[in-house]
Amino acid sequence: MFDFLDDYDVLGAFWTTVQLTLLSAVGSLIWGTLLAAMRVGPVPLMRGFGTAYVNIVRNIPLTVIILFSSLGLHDTLGISLGAGDIVDKANFRLAVLGLIVYTSAFVCEAIRSGINTVPVGQAEAARAIGLNFTQVLFLVVLPQAFRAAVGPLANVLIALTKNTTVAAAIGVAEAALLMKDMVEKEAQLLLISAIIAFGFCCLTLPTGLILGWVGKKVAVKR
Repeated sequence: MFDFLDDYDVLGAFWTTVQLTLLSAVGSLIWGTLLAAMRVGPVPLMRGFGTAYVNIVRNIPLTVIILFSSLGLHDTLGISLGAGDIVDKANFRLAVLGLIVYTSAFVCEAIRSGINTVPVGQAEAARAIGLNFTQVLFLVVLPQAFRAAVGPLANVLIALTKNTTVAAAIGVAEAALLMKDMVEKEAQLLLISAIIAFGFCCLTLPTGLILGWVGKKVAVKR
């Protein structure tokens, strides 16, 4: 029943999915944290930029962002992010960029929800002893905010894992593109769908369980 799988690199496709997820998750966490800092910052221009970014990007379909990364940046402007003429590597890096641009908006809101759980009195006390806004944010507020936001961030990571399938639209050789090739060449649609679905469950279910456990362990006791 599974003999046809010998002709396809299923593990390699899911490894590409894992790479897309991990690289995009790191980039999204960094950029999303900066966006959250802008949204709660004292500078109106930065608050406006952060708010506009989140509201605009969250309402643009991810497919549009991924296609713009490839057709707009690579094909039209010639931006390949250091991949040279190797199309596969260029599309992979551009897919990571598109996923970061999109996912960071949701990371920002998850972290901002964590920031809102930190009592205002703690920030006021930190300012009273002479800390500036940046020091208050990164030394007092964000450490507690991250602990409170583990649950929401876990949901964002799970969604990101599933969203990597959109990278197939620009030819990145991940699980969704492999499924497309298998469906076109094989006559076992249900079995192929079940295999790909099982692979994604193996990636997302442990993520939710582990981060859920971590969230309970590091939760700030009020």
